[in-house]
Amino acid sequence: MYSYTIFIMLLPLLSFLVLGLAGMKMQHKTAGLIGTCSLGLVTILSYTTAFQYFTADRVNGAFQTIVPYNYTWLPLGNLHFDMGILLDPISVMMLIVISTVSLMVHIYSFGYMHGEKGFQRYYAFLSLFTMSMLGLVLATNIFQMYMFWELVGVSSYLLIGFYYPLKPAIAASKKAFIVTRFADMFFLIGILMFGYYTDSFNFTFAGHGAEVVMGEGTTPFVQGNISKALVAGGFIIPTALVLMFIGGAGKSAMFPLHIWLPDAMEGPTPVSALIHAATMVVAGVFQIARMFPLWIHFAPHALSIVVWVGVFTAFYAAAVACAQSDIKRVLAFSTISQIAFMMVALGVCLPSHNGAIYDDHAQLGYMASMFHLFTHAMFKACLFLGAGCIIHAVHSNEMALMGGLRKYMPVTHITFLISCLAIAGIPFFSGFSSKDEIISACFQYSPVVGWIMTGIAAMTAFYMFRLYYGIFWGTENKEAHAHHTPHEAPASMTIPLIVLCAITMIVGIYSTIAGFAGWGGSFGQFVTASGMDYTIHFDVQIAATSTVIAILSICVATYIYKGESQPIADRLYKTFPKLHRAAYKRFYQDEIWQYVTHRIIFRCVSTPIAWFDRHVVDGTFNFLAWGANEAGESIRPWQSGDVRQYAVWFLTGTVALTLILLCI
Repeated sequence: MYSYTIFIMLLPLLSFLVLGLAGMKMQHKTAGLIGTCSLGLVTILSYTTAFQYFTADRVNGAFQTIVPYNYTWLPLGNLHFDMGILLDPISVMMLIVISTVSLMVHIYSFGYMHGEKGFQRYYAFLSLFTMSMLGLVLATNIFQMYMFWELVGVSSYLLIGFYYPLKPAIAASKKAFIVTRFADMFFLIGILMFGYYTDSFNFTFAGHGAEVVMGEGTTPFVQGNISKALVAGGFIIPTALVLMFIGGAGKSAMFPLHIWLPDAMEGPTPVSALIHAATMVVAGVFQIARMFPLWIHFAPHALSIVVWVGVFTAFYAAAVACAQSDIKRVLAFSTISQIAFMMVALGVCLPSHNGAIYDDHAQLGYMASMFHLFTHAMFKACLFLGAGCIIHAVHSNEMALMGGLRKYMPVTHITFLISCLAIAGIPFFSGFSSKDEIISACFQYSPVVGWIMTGIAAMTAFYMFRLYYGIFWGTENKEAHAHHTPHEAPASMTIPLIVLCAITMIVGIYSTIAGFAGWGGSFGQFVTASGMDYTIHFDVQIAATSTVIAILSICVATYIYKGESQPIADRLYKTFPKLHRAAYKRFYQDEIWQYVTHRIIFRCVSTPIAWFDRHVVDGTFNFLAWGANEAGESIRPWQSGDVRQYAVWFLTGTVALTLILLCI
């Protein structure tokens, strides 16, 4: 029934090979059509899969875990590396997210990248990235996830550095690659530790609680030797999971491994929408969600690490976003903050006291995280693509060169405003439903965490409307527009905005009404950990409080930034210049990392190791080589070829041996 799902991965791979090998011989339009049509087919297959999966009969009320393909690629005794496709609620949901956003980016790029050198190469890299991300979310085991995880990293390196003649683009791509590779080292160590002690790379040891449908010729899952890990010590699995979380924190730009994401904005803006809003940066969230049964069964207390890393990251990124002037960097730090919301939602899931792992508390946080992943992907992709339309119109990323664009770009203005309302958490927009459920889960975990996340949500509304007013209202920079009047983007760029905005509105209206009416079960069952129904039902007090705070934050931003002059903003800057500069400079995180790497790691660690390698290791082997050479030179005269010399040595040796024997 699901045998066609293999083409979801093969089509973008085929597109990458065709465009990579023969793209330069094609016209730009042909290359773009090949990449876009392949993604269109992938999107159709993904939606078909989702429709069949969520409308299929369930077993004991739970969705099935379906494995249409699972082949043993490399057997190593009890431990083996498998490659396959796994369909369950969160992987199918991710198929919708990836295919939808990727298709919109492919269509959008026709207009945005028109006339760019390397147009065919760009579409080849987009196909490679999409294939890698699809392989990651469909993986049947941790090792397969890690393989595609690294392919995602390579793809992002290629896309961020697309403008390779520009030094900032090269520096940004190298920075992203190095930071994420550093984090992935911990991910790999965690995988190896996990595999060694459990004899398995499976995502869970517990039964799926559902029928596992295997394709013909496939091998069933091996449950693994959990007792071996438990006998070795109760810390084995928690340690492995925390190490894997470090890898996820690097990919999802959690503090302090977030430093690569803002610089990654040097890539083309559609790349930012695809990689840094909807897909790559949520890989870390998806990793924890995928292995959530392991966390909840064997390392529930380690989830507190996820909680507090997420809380601090969300606050830090929101504070930095309030001071940025580059519109793409505001959105970049907004992404970091929103991904942290998803991490916190997963972290606040705790097993119940009565022993039922998937109680309402655990399901609430899990469902809220996955739901916010879905909604955030749509409105944040819309925001990034809208930013691309704005940059395309004014040829700058700086808000100082914008202002008053609403009269020139009505479609971009409306879609950007709706997306801002969604991320701010206003009712009847999708961000309200998912963010309110996250805050509710946080209050159940701890009132302190709940109020902190509520405050961060207020900061989100403030900096997003600061961005909105800076772009579309305020004072128009007539000098900057003197030689080029801003205009609306072409249809190839505005249609994706309208589609993503429509999804944001439809999901927002339905989920808001369903949440207050108490019949939001279809959204809950869409993404819950166990596959069982979980009805979205708002806590009225929390929903009202968060809504009022969000509206007040928008009012404050309106009061400060809507007018042509901004005396309050200027006064605040003059009152707190050091604080503003620190936030603008990202609280000097880049400088701290530079100091740590160059002054501490390179000078105090790498330099002594390099000296030891050159003088001790190399010196030892050089000495052995010199000694062997000198020994050879010293005995070379013994092999002179002179028979008389040989006779003398023979007689001398014979006499010496005779004397020795006589003495004995």
